[in-house]
Amino acid sequence: MEVHENFNFVIEILGTISFAMSGSFAAMQKRLDPFGVLIIAFVTAVGGGTVRDLLLDVPVFWMHDLIMCTVIFATCILSMLFKSIEKKFQVTLFIFDSFGLGLFTIVGIQKGLNADLHPLICLTLGTITGCFGGIIRDILLNRIPLIFRKEIYATACIVGGMVFMFLAEFTSLSYTFIQIFTILLIVAIRTLAVKYHWQMPKFYGVEQNSEM
Repeated sequence: MEVHENFNFVIEILGTISFAMSGSFAAMQKRLDPFGVLIIAFVTAVGGGTVRDLLLDVPVFWMHDLIMCTVIFATCILSMLFKSIEKKFQVTLFIFDSFGLGLFTIVGIQKGLNADLHPLICLTLGTITGCFGGIIRDILLNRIPLIFRKEIYATACIVGGMVFMFLAEFTSLSYTFIQIFTILLIVAIRTLAVKYHWQMPKFYGVEQNSEM
């Protein structure tokens, strides 16, 4: 049990680092100042978890533990230093955002399972935890959030979350293995979707300009 809790903590730390990096690079891509970079990194890293904890009516995770705030601050500083040698913002942003999506989806699902909620609600909490930080980041940066665009984003969370709960419930595989496998599955779905231009079906045709 203690091993599981320790690994869950590692997942949460890695997810926080991934989304803080994602937010930092997205902010630097928009040429924000260091304070702006820190704010975007912070809301990206804690946004989904904050909404999740408010829905669960439990203490917001980062308000009672300075470890997460310290991790975000340190990650933000490192990302700004890393900027001097890393020029491919888009690739870096994609990598960290994909891993943050996978890591935080599992964290959200486990929070729901620990609260004895229905599996569908657990899946919803996982998707919220994985996606809402990115939504807030993109809104603050005046961009259409990825979840609302044609890219496969929330779908990756849902598919990965369903696989996670199925394997945990109906197989005897190691719980740690299931966690790692599901995280990598979500990252793989995101990567393949972008590489091969997988998109959700559209219900509208070519957009036409019209005046009222």
